[in-house]
Amino acid sequence: MGMLSLAIWTPIAFGIVLLALGRDEQAQSVRWLSLVGAIVSFLATLPLYAGFKLDTADMQFVEKASWIERFNVNYHLGVDGISLWLIILTAFINVVVIIAGWEVITRKVNQYMAAFLILSGLMIGVFSALDGLLFYVFFEATLIPMYLIIGIWGGPNKIYAAFKFFLYTLLGSLLTLIALIFLYIQSGGSFDIATWHELPLSATAQNFLFFAFFAAFAVKVPMWPVHTWLPDVHVEAPTGGSAVLAAIMLKLGAYGFLRFSMPIAPDAAHEWGTFMIVLSLVAVIYVGLVAMVQQDMKKLVAYSSVAHMGFVTLGFFIFSPLGVSGGLVQMIAHGFVSAGMFLSIGVLYDRVHSREIASYGGVVNTMPKFAAFALLFAMANCGLPGTAGFVGEWMVILGAVKFDFVVGLLAASALIFGAAYTLWMYKRVYLGSVTNDDVKELTDINAREFTVMALLAVAVLYMGLYPKPFTDVMEVSVANLLEHVAVSKLP
Repeated sequence: MGMLSLAIWTPIAFGIVLLALGRDEQAQSVRWLSLVGAIVSFLATLPLYAGFKLDTADMQFVEKASWIERFNVNYHLGVDGISLWLIILTAFINVVVIIAGWEVITRKVNQYMAAFLILSGLMIGVFSALDGLLFYVFFEATLIPMYLIIGIWGGPNKIYAAFKFFLYTLLGSLLTLIALIFLYIQSGGSFDIATWHELPLSATAQNFLFFAFFAAFAVKVPMWPVHTWLPDVHVEAPTGGSAVLAAIMLKLGAYGFLRFSMPIAPDAAHEWGTFMIVLSLVAVIYVGLVAMVQQDMKKLVAYSSVAHMGFVTLGFFIFSPLGVSGGLVQMIAHGFVSAGMFLSIGVLYDRVHSREIASYGGVVNTMPKFAAFALLFAMANCGLPGTAGFVGEWMVILGAVKFDFVVGLLAASALIFGAAYTLWMYKRVYLGSVTNDDVKELTDINAREFTVMALLAVAVLYMGLYPKPFTDVMEVSVANLLEHVAVSKLP
């Protein structure tokens, strides 16, 4: 078993063991076993970074074995500079979420913890798969644990939200399956993604493939106007579910654009680049304005996620090294920051059982340590220099200005909107005098909650102050991708 298989199957194995052994009367043992599983799974991803060669765009840690021989389907894994940090981020967020749900989840604890461990392994599988059908299996399989997380441990309208999440993402993915079968036929019976990258495809075929992939990946990101499922799901999902959804699952769609849409249909990607830029700018500006009027903290951060992911797709489709690298950095930074934002809301919700901004006020007076962490995450969400939120946005804006000054100017306006809705929420929830008895009775974060906040705070500051380890890894792979996309694949 190679390093990538270890990273994928370790959390899944722990999850299966939890499902088999755990009962609610053994909840404490289940929690410790799940934490051990999450930490071991995270440690399994670190050798990928330690052994990663920065001077090549080739896939590394490659594993290949025949899976379904009759149809030439292989268990084919590999990692490059585009996917490496996404794998490590997935495993890291899983550790944080397991600790965050320690005391909060009191029923079906083994199933809750197992769902997150299995989901983590499946998402790492998506980022590692080099076989089209294997990618699709992992991509679709991620729906099942998240559907259960929302549907079992969610809020009052959890069934509605779970169905909406499942149907939106499944319907989009069906077109992608047709595209994969089309590519399989065109390539003479191969599901190898690298082979698909070299296929000479007509303009019609490329347009079909681009929009077939768009149907799945745009819904997953989610891009405007297919973003409407996200706020509903975030509001109903448990805190850990919201954190993983925002930090990792949205990235599956953005990753799909880089691995499938752009290299397989480069001519169509260039042709529809302006269309993608317009949709991205609408997400950045319009959805940012929508976030401003939200009264529910989770809805506000959910709309904020749509706006931030708009930066990612904008960076990709200006076809510049700065833009694509900036989009990738933004994906990782948003993983840390959005997890911090949602888990901060979870800390308040566990105490007051309300997500309404109006239910709070003056929290800094009763929870000063927690308010300091929340301020750091809020500032990172605004894109404050020195935090993870700044690096990717700055790179994308710089790339956009070089591409077209107006596009850069419109993208930069998002920093103003981001500061407006995030800091206004912080002011109403945390600052001023104590407004009600609920806030007056609040107690500051305990050691477990402090650990969760501190882990994310260190990640946000480290990435903001020293982004070099992140950008160095992706530099060669991004250059290779753009070189490939610049060459026409028309026959």
